[in-house]
Amino acid sequence: MSDRAPPLDQVFHALAHPARRAVLRRLSVGPATVSELAEAFDMALPSFLQHLDRLSGSGLVTSRKKGRVRTYRLTPGPLAEAESWMAEQRGVWEQRMDQLDSYLLTLRDSEESS
Repeated sequence: MSDRAPPLDQVFHALAHPARRAVLRRLSVGPATVSELAEAFDMALPSFLQHLDRLSGSGLVTSRKKGRVRTYRLTPGPLAEAESWMAEQRGVWEQRMDQLDSYLLTLRDSEESS
């Protein structure tokens, strides 16, 4: 995915991988160093760092380096934006389903009265 993709696209792309979602779950407890995060995964460190880069690029996490230790923390803003978008879409689809339900009830009633 391009770094110039809309921010919401970057968030959903970052959320698409189970390892990145697991990192977010871990960071929801509190900040963690790269080594603390990586020890839970059976993958090479360079591969794991790519996942952290994707999360960072989407704005879901931030990091701070102190000496040789880089610590990551969750940034809830982009996740809240994604949640808001999904709630909006859910509302649209619920309205469409209500309209379909109403239409089907009307059809059923007209068939029963015929």
